[in-house]
Amino acid sequence: MAKDKCPECKCAVPEYMATYGDLVTLLMCFFVLLFAFSSIDAQKFEAVMESFQGSAGVLEGGKSLSEAPFVFDAMPENTKESSESIIDQDKLETLKQQVEEYISENNMEAEVDVQLEAKGLVIRFKDNVLFDSGSAVIKIASIDILEFLGDLLNSDEFMNEQIRVEGHTDDIPIKTLLYPSNWELSTHRASNVVKFFIESAQMMPDRLSASGYGEYHPIATNETPEGRAANRRVDIVVIKSIVDTAETTKDTGGQ
Repeated sequence: MAKDKCPECKCAVPEYMATYGDLVTLLMCFFVLLFAFSSIDAQKFEAVMESFQGSAGVLEGGKSLSEAPFVFDAMPENTKESSESIIDQDKLETLKQQVEEYISENNMEAEVDVQLEAKGLVIRFKDNVLFDSGSAVIKIASIDILEFLGDLLNSDEFMNEQIRVEGHTDDIPIKTLLYPSNWELSTHRASNVVKFFIESAQMMPDRLSASGYGEYHPIATNETPEGRAANRRVDIVVIKSIVDTAETTKDTGGQ
């Protein structure tokens, strides 16, 4: 008995193509929605587009069909953040140079370090430059440089910058009537530097903040005397006006 032949398809395309087309359309809508809700990084977008030059139909030197601005060009906050970040960086570079000149003129390279980090300009007072061991009383020998910094940061060029003073210790416990732990010691030291800037340099209090980190933000190992000495520090941070939220700030501790 002969087998029945498969009836000829009456449609132009197989029936499953309707379901497949719906699936592709839904996927496209899904990715369009993802794109609409995402934040666009102009620089990354341009880098991706450059990698496609000469392929995927994007030709170098060609024009788009529309002369209208791209989506990220229509977002004013992107342009604003880029320009302000550049201006802020220039100011920090200028400030860094002035502080380094003072340090060099006074032979304080071994005591004070200046470096640009993601969070801003960090002026680092090492070990016991500002305070004696176990004390939060500012040393008389360090008054001059604090006065210099206060006058500089209160000048017209930098008077709007936000300042954060950070106290750090090593991991050797302290337990006195005034300082039951390194938390109190580091916080009291930072607060006293802030008070000095307010009272002696006449800096506006709303520009200043104090933070005590105890031994929990080390920049070196606490297993050696040299490492513990590096961790004992006070950082004066001139905070950037705009900090990229993708950047993580890595603080480091001292006594």
